[in-house]
Amino acid sequence: MEYAYEQADGKPAVYKDNKRYLYLITPLANYAVPFVAMYGYIAHGQNLLWILTIPIYVYLFIPALDWLLGEDRFNPPDEVVPALSSDNYYRFAAWASIPFFYAIYIAGMWFVMTQSMPLWAQVVFVLGIGLINGNANTIGHELGHKTNKLDQIGSQLALISIGNGHFAAEHNLHHHIKVSTPEDCSSSRMGENLYAFALRDMPGAIRGAWSIETKRLAKAGKNTLSLHNRLLVSWGASVAIALALALWLGWAVLPFILLYKFQAVFVLTLANYVEHYGLLRKKLDNGRYEPCAPRHSWNTNHIFSNLSTIHLQRHSDHHANPMRPYQALRNFEDLPELPSGYPGCFGLAHFPPLWFKVMDPRVMAWAKGDITKVNIDPRKKAALYQKYGAENESFA
Repeated sequence: MEYAYEQADGKPAVYKDNKRYLYLITPLANYAVPFVAMYGYIAHGQNLLWILTIPIYVYLFIPALDWLLGEDRFNPPDEVVPALSSDNYYRFAAWASIPFFYAIYIAGMWFVMTQSMPLWAQVVFVLGIGLINGNANTIGHELGHKTNKLDQIGSQLALISIGNGHFAAEHNLHHHIKVSTPEDCSSSRMGENLYAFALRDMPGAIRGAWSIETKRLAKAGKNTLSLHNRLLVSWGASVAIALALALWLGWAVLPFILLYKFQAVFVLTLANYVEHYGLLRKKLDNGRYEPCAPRHSWNTNHIFSNLSTIHLQRHSDHHANPMRPYQALRNFEDLPELPSGYPGCFGLAHFPPLWFKVMDPRVMAWAKGDITKVNIDPRKKAALYQKYGAENESFA
């Protein structure tokens, strides 16, 4: 597909999106990994090494591929953005992921319930498919930012597969308003480790979404405990699928379903943790925060993981321009940059001392050495102020 346009000097030009089909192919390649693991285990005499396929792929192979392929800092010309944004192929590429979330979920539960393996292997495999299907958050996120009814339904279909139906409402109506402020439960603070953040982010998202939905229903004169409640409908659909699987595979599958869903939702918490760590919007004299700019989100242009997440990692432009579709998201100069793509950063975040060692200096460089301009965990404020000082010239 080529897009004809007129350059600033009046000369005609043609733009071709070289990533067009990769937005479809790369996520689908990721979705194949659980099936490769299942086939390998069965075909090779129940060799337990195949159970490790998914975590090795996500936490070792993808970061290595990101390192080898490098970064893509190219932006589409401004003149073609309207045509690029309205091209329905990119919507199709996002929708194409949805059946795979259900296929992985259902096949994965069948696999752990019908194949002979130790409990640790069952747990590792279920965590693995939850890790892969964490991309349902990405697809639900992209479609959830659309205003048309069909894409809103697509967003919920993706999120139902992992039991995270409350995400879209909380993300759009709370997170985007409060992002990179102490008031946002989904913006991590400097000095706050991943696990402490999860205890704030995961329940906070549910409370926020429930508050939004009850207010919406009250305004419309509808009963909260009714089919008009979108959260109850979404959660109910997730429970119905789980019960159907239990009737088919036995009630012993339910703990694995809960573990799968927890892991898939925890992937969203991992993303939230790395996307805004320590970044702070300035509070103005009128009590409001400055508008969200690209500099208030961590960015990364690593090629493979960015294609896998349909440009979610160009998060800086997304928060500054939330209605811009993924294929048109831009890179900017002088953005706060993560050291790797999301999978590499997720792995790093699991080990707080390593995460702090790598990221805290980056936060201080972003703040030009002024720790008063950083979103800090209140429990770590004294220690961080002592370490970095009010204005540390070494980071300026």
